[in-house]
Amino acid sequence: MSEPLVLSWSGGKDSAWALTALRADPTVEVVGLVATVAEPFDRIAMHGVRRELAQAQARAAGLALELVPLPHPCPNETYERAMRDWAARARAQGVRAVAFGDLFLADVRAYRERLFAGTGLAPRFPLWGRDTAALAREMIGQGLRAILACVDPRRVPADWAGRSYDAALLAELPAGVDPCAENGEFHTFAYAGPMYEGEIAVRVAGTVVRDGFVYAELLPAS
Repeated sequence: MSEPLVLSWSGGKDSAWALTALRADPTVEVVGLVATVAEPFDRIAMHGVRRELAQAQARAAGLALELVPLPHPCPNETYERAMRDWAARARAQGVRAVAFGDLFLADVRAYRERLFAGTGLAPRFPLWGRDTAALAREMIGQGLRAILACVDPRRVPADWAGRSYDAALLAELPAGVDPCAENGEFHTFAYAGPMYEGEIAVRVAGTVVRDGFVYAELLPAS
């Protein structure tokens, strides 16, 4: 019997590709998505993507999306309490695992494992250990389309916010920048790919600077 699993959803390329990998694994069944939302902004935490766009992604993926509200700023103990409360609800509904799109940061993986210890949800990492240069080429080559939703201007050019994540961008990455941005160099919004039925219509309506990061203002396209 396959293991009922919920995928932690940022809306970016790695969580989207993790969905593709999980669906190819007969030992698990993806039964939903979960995302944290910064309540004052009604946006996905860190990526800054609007709630309605995350919901459009979930519809295109054919999965229910549960949104966990967080204050802003959010102390870590508040985040952990909210996630453990969500884990208790998910466990009661028959979920047995939670998956993440993490690639190689051992401290991040260890933190997630500690966070979910004792909850009854086993952490899964379907992309763990993949070579990120090869993974980036694979995602793009197999049809994933994404926009840079947030960039760290200390690592990549500020005007990359709103740019497509594609082969041309990979060719221009500054030295030391991970091809999948696993070190937080940028974050993406995945709007098309094999994980979806159809493409999510989205447009870039300028950029904003907040807390030292540059965000693309992404809106549903009419």
